[in-house]
Amino acid sequence: MSERDDPVTIGRRVQQLRIDRGLTQRQVAEPAYTPAYISTLEAGRVRPSDDALRHLAERLGIGFEELATGRPAHLVTELRLQLTGAQRTLATGAAEAAAEEFASVLAQAEAHGLVGEQADALLGLGESGIDTGDLAAARLYFERAEEALARVAAPLPARVPAIRGRAVSHYLGGELRYAVYLLESTLDELNRGGLHDPDALLLLYASVIGPYMDMGAHARAAQAAELALALAPQAGDLALVARMHRSVARTLLAEGRIAEADASLGKAAELYRQLQLRTELANCHWMRGYVYAQNGELKRAEAELREALAMLSAKRAALYSSQVAVELADVLHRRGKSDEAAELLHEVLSDFSAERGALHSAAAHRLLGIIAEDARDPEAAEEHYVRALSLLERAGAAGDLADLCRLLGDLLRRTGRVEAALDAYRTGLGHRTAPGTTTLGPAPAQPPL
Repeated sequence: MSERDDPVTIGRRVQQLRIDRGLTQRQVAEPAYTPAYISTLEAGRVRPSDDALRHLAERLGIGFEELATGRPAHLVTELRLQLTGAQRTLATGAAEAAAEEFASVLAQAEAHGLVGEQADALLGLGESGIDTGDLAAARLYFERAEEALARVAAPLPARVPAIRGRAVSHYLGGELRYAVYLLESTLDELNRGGLHDPDALLLLYASVIGPYMDMGAHARAAQAAELALALAPQAGDLALVARMHRSVARTLLAEGRIAEADASLGKAAELYRQLQLRTELANCHWMRGYVYAQNGELKRAEAELREALAMLSAKRAALYSSQVAVELADVLHRRGKSDEAAELLHEVLSDFSAERGALHSAAAHRLLGIIAEDARDPEAAEEHYVRALSLLERAGAAGDLADLCRLLGDLLRRTGRVEAALDAYRTGLGHRTAPGTTTLGPAPAQPPL
């Protein structure tokens, strides 16, 4: 049972309900209690027992839970039903519509002090913000969700989605090192503490791949991808099964079978969550494509990256799909398909900004610069390199900065601007030799697979 309200609040509620129904204190009290007891209870001077509340609820024609807490009958189940609906909306790609549904649940949960439902709604709002690219708002929602879960002493696996959400919002905002810190420290705490929750671990390993890759920690990225794939649940058409459970829940709820409806809703919510995890697994195809590209296996790399792009492009993860598109464009260029690569890059550049996908925006400009050089258009190439340089300096991506400075220096030297080329080379060398810019701490403990 939920925690009941204080005696004064309950007393006022009993009095208001009694007056609304035109009942006297005697009519409410008899046969088990006296009018004097009801008067004392309504004044808030006595804490009613469960038996007394059940008697009063029956006389007043409402449910015990509603009288004890002020929450309408079946509110929690109704909110869970709304949450699974919002999760389904988000899983199908309509992030803005999902945000409206989550916001409605949040307002109701806050009004009635339902912390668990508040946390779930906040997580949904955060995920919606990630999908729409509103990273600042998403980060705040995830922080609020984590705070709500801390208030009810939720275990670490239950807090993982909020922690992961914060990390992803920092990563997409260009704060790679802090994102890795959040994810690795949580993985380490889970594994060292024996909290081997497969879903929590899968979510963390899938999410840390991108930051690892951008920081040049390719071995760790590859290891995280393999661990994520080993943890991935095998499932069929999750959306179909989840929709079935939600429909069953509606039927059970209409029949008053609350416990069974709750159980069915729980299954639906879990399936929708797994559906979103399957989208996260696109990161693993992304990583494999990257590894194949590094090894010169360009045909296999293109296939993996196209698979990742297909998984992410169904309107659900526009920012992620744009990032994969940049890496696919690189492979296409290396396979001699430069026109297709350039067209793909121009399509996705509008999805990026300095605060949203800065590293991949820089990568897109870098590749467009290379393509322009190949087409003997040094002015366009220089413009793209300079834009990329500005983005990388803000994000602090040292390894990429050094490489870009080399490209820019070579271009300036070939066009006769030797002093400017030397400045570019010096800048690149400074980033290459800066201490601590590409190192990570010890790897987190691994799960016992």
